[in-house]
Amino acid sequence: MTKPLIEIAKAVIQTEADSILMLKDRIDQTLNDACQLMLSCEGKVILIGMGKSGHIAKKIAATLASTGTPSFYVHPGEAGHGDLGVVNDKDVVFIISYSGESDEIITLLPSIKRLNVAVISMTGNSSSTIAEESDVHLDVSVDQEACPHNLTPTSSTTVALVMGDAIAITLLNARGFTPEDFAKSHPSGALGRRLLTLVSNIMKSGDDIPIVSKETSIIDSLLVMSQKSLGMVLITDKNNILLGIFTDGDLRRALEKNINFQDLLIEDVMTQNCKSIQPNKPALIALQMMEEYSLNSLPVLDGNNQVIGAINMHTLMQAKVA
Repeated sequence: MTKPLIEIAKAVIQTEADSILMLKDRIDQTLNDACQLMLSCEGKVILIGMGKSGHIAKKIAATLASTGTPSFYVHPGEAGHGDLGVVNDKDVVFIISYSGESDEIITLLPSIKRLNVAVISMTGNSSSTIAEESDVHLDVSVDQEACPHNLTPTSSTTVALVMGDAIAITLLNARGFTPEDFAKSHPSGALGRRLLTLVSNIMKSGDDIPIVSKETSIIDSLLVMSQKSLGMVLITDKNNILLGIFTDGDLRRALEKNINFQDLLIEDVMTQNCKSIQPNKPALIALQMMEEYSLNSLPVLDGNNQVIGAINMHTLMQAKVA
């Protein structure tokens, strides 16, 4: 009797998950050696793979390129007809072939060797031709494909992809790759917008900033807060230096304490030494600060601690950063 479809699907996931855990136990000095070759590479990392391995090579190349390691994919068939010309002696060639015996790639090996480039390979057979011709070989063998006939590349392609991700993120960390660096290679779409939008692009400035002096009464300060609609008022001195902040959250807490608003000035209830952000910071950093410190708004200060803007969660939502 045929197994239920859900049972088959779960078995596939379990088989591939087990293969990944086995890969983790095999991570050793060879991965370090491969990463060092790519870190010292003065050119590009050229990924080569055929068939399903080619699809994995394309994805790994894309991940490397977007995380600080210049890289692209070359089809082995096209490489033998001229595309190998993109490779020079400053590059690293990264070959993916589960069998390690791909005819299309083995045909290229003498030409690759003549280019005097470092060769990294990822195969499931450490004794294969491609593995033995490589400077560094990464073992991505699996005990079993998820296919019931143990034929369709499933577990093996998943493990190769995971190894590629492990390498890419290891290199990312080694390079000190930042969110700002990531943004440079992702300028389009929602991700690019979130990473490239600066605080200065979306902050309220000029007359839109809710600012009062420390001598202002709480009642008058609340009027300014209401008019500017940012859920806060900033308190500055005569030189526009930030002294403190008073938010709608502070207002609620003051009401709970039955404070007599008629008799107090804003300096009596403001929060001093409040969090702030600079205008050249990504708006995403402002969002992260607000979430970490449970804030709804932030003053924007220049290098002299002068108020030049204000930003709140609604501003970030309007800019589609939050």
